Amino acid sequence: MARRAAAEIGASGVGASVLRKEDERFLQGRGQYVADVRLPGMREVAFVRSPVAHARLRGIHVPDALRACVFTAADLAGVEPIRAATALPGFKHSAEPILAVDKVRYVGEIVAMCLARTRAEAEDMVAQVTLDYEELPAVTDMIAACAPGAPLVHEAWGDNVFITFSEDGDIGRVAQDAAIRVTREIRTARHCMFPMEGRGVVAHVDARLDVLTLVSATQMPHVVQHGLAECLGIPSGQVRVISPDVGGGFGYKGLLLREEVALAWLTRHVGHPVRWLEDCREHLVANANCREHAYTITGYADAEGRLLGLDCIAHVDAGAYSVYPTSSALEAAQVASLLPGPYDLPVYRCRSHAVATNKCPILPYRGVARTGVCLAMETVMDAIAAEAGLEPYEVRLRNLVGPERMPFDNVLKKHFDSGDYPECLRRAVAAIDVPGVRARQRQGEADGRHIGVGIAIFCEQGAHGTSVLASWGRPVVPGYEQATLRLTSDGDLEIRVGTHSHGQGHETTFAQIAHEILGLPLERIKVLQGDTLLVPFSTGTWGSRSIVMGGGAVAEAARALAARAAKIGAWLLQADPAAVRVADGAVQGGEASVSLRDVARAWYLQPQQLPPGVDTGGLEVTAGYRAGRDSGTFSYAAHAALVAVDPGTGLVEILDYVVVEDGGVLVNPMIVDGQITGGTAQGIGTGLFEAMPFDAQGQPLASTLLDYILPGAADVPDIRILHMETPSPYTAFGVKGIGEGGAVAPPAAICSAVNDALRPLGVELNQVPLTPDLILDAILSASRP
Repeated sequence: MARRAAAEIGASGVGASVLRKEDERFLQGRGQYVADVRLPGMREVAFVRSPVAHARLRGIHVPDALRACVFTAADLAGVEPIRAATALPGFKHSAEPILAVDKVRYVGEIVAMCLARTRAEAEDMVAQVTLDYEELPAVTDMIAACAPGAPLVHEAWGDNVFITFSEDGDIGRVAQDAAIRVTREIRTARHCMFPMEGRGVVAHVDARLDVLTLVSATQMPHVVQHGLAECLGIPSGQVRVISPDVGGGFGYKGLLLREEVALAWLTRHVGHPVRWLEDCREHLVANANCREHAYTITGYADAEGRLLGLDCIAHVDAGAYSVYPTSSALEAAQVASLLPGPYDLPVYRCRSHAVATNKCPILPYRGVARTGVCLAMETVMDAIAAEAGLEPYEVRLRNLVGPERMPFDNVLKKHFDSGDYPECLRRAVAAIDVPGVRARQRQGEADGRHIGVGIAIFCEQGAHGTSVLASWGRPVVPGYEQATLRLTSDGDLEIRVGTHSHGQGHETTFAQIAHEILGLPLERIKVLQGDTLLVPFSTGTWGSRSIVMGGGAVAEAARALAARAAKIGAWLLQADPAAVRVADGAVQGGEASVSLRDVARAWYLQPQQLPPGVDTGGLEVTAGYRAGRDSGTFSYAAHAALVAVDPGTGLVEILDYVVVEDGGVLVNPMIVDGQITGGTAQGIGTGLFEAMPFDAQGQPLASTLLDYILPGAADVPDIRILHMETPSPYTAFGVKGIGEGGAVAPPAAICSAVNDALRPLGVELNQVPLTPDLILDAILSASRP
């Protein structure tokens, strides 16, 4: 469906690229982050962290002069460890102590906390605390961790596998008849999420309200509230979690932190506010927590390149513990369930293992396994194309599900709601000009570089609901998302939502949805979020769910509020309630109208004007929303990259980059473009730059930004974004979740392009990041006789 014309939707409603309301305060330095919180009597916390990856903790030695200011696990009597309980059969549970007890299992694991007037003084205390430990062999490779005799992260388990997910298609049936069989081994490096703002926590007790108050840069305040109360053994109603402005999340802030529990206990113990702010070194050394996968994958196809089957063994390095609430099972589960992607695959077999290692726990980074599975699947498609003698995009076109088959249930019974995947790919091929690239390759580059083109296509299942997540056995399962709308006495609108924005622009897009229904100007609409005392319960912002679930709840509440206002307005107009409507901030009936401000004044200030039988709920409405089918929306995109590779230096330059995406009806296309651009930049980091190497003892080898390379402005090209718009048949306005998609395809598209460029040299690379050293080594190996 083409985007509706501005005249049809209005200048500020659904589909309009209005400027973000929140940017005025951000650009003027008026954002309020955890680091901006200043409370009387507040003290700073620094943590003693394990210097080794695996050891028995024999003792913690604190100088006598510091005993009142240094706290260990022995002090936290009655505090429970974090347990990410899941009901999945066969899952091995791990209890994550708030401060290490008996054993440390990764470098950076917190052992003690030091409290001082300033952070510098607290860090000086850290330096004076010594640990007595017996170092144990560490296991740092997820494949080696599964071998017999490997060191055990948790001895009671007997092995190092959290859980294995299996799909058992009859591969033998298709393998014997396949004209094409290709096998590849693929690895993705572990890396850091690196939001602009690190983690941060302020804890204090509000004496007036008698609640423990935690100010934390979290994506899911209510989930933290629930988990924190469980650890402390107090009712959740005695815990208030406030998430202020948050400078990026990406999944890094979508969990219950040990640090949150530790500071919550500490403030109750010492009787004054306490704060911890993560620094860059802590982030790098203790929290390289995403993306590390390994695949051995075989694709079967007929002579024309049509898929017959897919067989895969996958490993996910899940680290030492299972995080709350997602658990260590999530990434491996996603690998097994997402690997077929947008293709019509008849037979599928997969074993996906979540493996414990002596590294920090893995978290669901933007895209949650899709980046790895997209790389694996698209590598197989390129290999099949080479065997069939076809352009890689031709093989993809022959296997994509067509629009005439939508909605479509794939080999795993995932329900694709809508879309035209072949057209999306065709537009990407045209935009990057594959025939022109081939002509340019035949001519050669004057500077001696090799150019190549790569294409990747994927689908993003987002906004998962109860029907999906209840089966995963999670401790907190999303249900009906709620929003509260209140028309104030002066006719302004307050929106309260339990989702939380950490860069997505919810203060703008939710206001646009309310404007679409009520017609109030955006400047008279305020979105309130991030405070468990003030907003409806929610599982928060994750999984590309907020515009679908939170936006749907805002729409439901706005319609209910409009109905109440219409009845009062009709009475004031002396009109038939059935003959009036709410539009442009007023109740309109024929040629007459009464503003919502006048309606509000009647309710709040002049109740003698109200009609008999008025809804006593007034002009405040809480409404819940769940999509008509809550198995998730399926947005999708094709990414096309044109690269130049210098065979003398191994450097890769991205010459052109195109994204053709379909996110359903776009509430604010400008914000969507920002999400795609930011995600693509992160995906370029995954593809070319970001890696956290570990030595055999489990020591992280990149502790500063001199060693850990993030993409800079010069590394990210001007990204050309083209939109398609196929509404979901199941959601309000036809929207789909799209927040994660930009980060999914770049590694696959870039790897495909680099391999295309280096094919004349006999080089094929199937791991990321594609660093210059890796490329040069491959060229050298291919040149040897």
